Amino acid sequence: MKIVIAGAGEVGSHLAKMLSGEYHDITVVDDDPKRLESIAGMADVIVIEGDCTTFSVLKKASVRKADLFIAVRPEETSNIISAILAKQLGARKSIARIDNNEYLEPNNKEMFIDMGIDYLFYPEQVAADEVINLLGHTSTTEYVDFSGGKLSLVVFKIDASSPLVNKTLLEITDDRESQPYRTVAISRDGETIIPRGSDQFKVGDNIYVIANQHAVKDVMVFSGKANIDIKNMMILGGSRIGARVAAELQDEVNIKLVDYTPEKAYKLAEQLEKTLIINEDGRNTEAMIEEGLSNMDAFVAVTGRAETNILAAMLAKRLGVKKVIAEVENLNFINLAESMGIDTIVNKKLITASNIFRFTMSTDVQAIKCLTGCDAEVLEFIVKPNSPATKVKIRDLNFPHDATIGGIVRGDRTFIAVGNTEINAYDRVVVFSLPSAISKIGKFFN
Repeated sequence: MKIVIAGAGEVGSHLAKMLSGEYHDITVVDDDPKRLESIAGMADVIVIEGDCTTFSVLKKASVRKADLFIAVRPEETSNIISAILAKQLGARKSIARIDNNEYLEPNNKEMFIDMGIDYLFYPEQVAADEVINLLGHTSTTEYVDFSGGKLSLVVFKIDASSPLVNKTLLEITDDRESQPYRTVAISRDGETIIPRGSDQFKVGDNIYVIANQHAVKDVMVFSGKANIDIKNMMILGGSRIGARVAAELQDEVNIKLVDYTPEKAYKLAEQLEKTLIINEDGRNTEAMIEEGLSNMDAFVAVTGRAETNILAAMLAKRLGVKKVIAEVENLNFINLAESMGIDTIVNKKLITASNIFRFTMSTDVQAIKCLTGCDAEVLEFIVKPNSPATKVKIRDLNFPHDATIGGIVRGDRTFIAVGNTEINAYDRVVVFSLPSAISKIGKFFN
């Protein structure tokens, strides 16, 4: 696939690096030569210096031959203009990053489609929705619904007190044929393992489980964890993510939102009538303790600085806060943050990648989630008639070893995948995959 990316910032660079490993033909356009030099050094891409809103630069990037045009510059207007121009010049699909929730309203969204933009995505909104979802499932470190919640991916960390410690997968599975959930991966010391029956669970492991909608509570019992009833919460950072989380939850939860910028704090106080806004520096330990951090059930750190978020989250954990979520945009810091005991990491780059990656798949991918805690993706495919997956049982499918089929949705029925399972046309199939298998698995359902 030929892909043109407008913008060589953090999001564009991450996308280029990720997609170049999938054997795509990638061109990156930016007006900053330093950013282009940096991206050319870490990914196999063609770089073009110039303004992506001009015809001459877009033609130079050969957008007329592009299967996909992705506009991810920091400036929303530039993204919208370049995405419209790219589509008019011949790009098959054109998508743009925005930072205005108003554009996503159904009537407004239709206007952009009429102008040629196939898809708009707002990373901050998706990140906020992810935080809200996680606060509703406090015993998990990640939680993803598929097929309207008929299947879910539940992720939890094994503590020293867990009944799973040193048990093998076979030992904790009584009847694999009728289990309503399945362990599809283990993340340990930065390595992701697709588990077999003899693999043991260790302290500190992150466990990835596919479960049907009735079995999520069973999974948490199986993990030895319980949900926390959140009544008091503190949010550090009046960012778009922080403000949206507060706006959504302030009717149900007592919220304190801390921001060190006086102007922003006053503005937030006008917008969020039921949220207590505190103008304070979150790095000031004494001030955070005085504001009652130790009395919180949940703490969410979403300032623009990963270091601040990590340090504040560590303080919250040390003071006994039960659920701690931190935004960490520096990908190199994610494993460090998790090793320090932070419950959940949110990363807009991975969220953006999840939104865009499905457009690069040749088969019918309904959803994809790039996971924060491990080097893997979980995808939902719609099975096409006469595809290889419909011809044999799963055990005879010769599916890649670095991927596993977790579950299947067929109408209102769900099945946890086992060797005897047969896949039918139009089933929705949830697959957990390491990056090495992504390019191989689509053909089974196409």
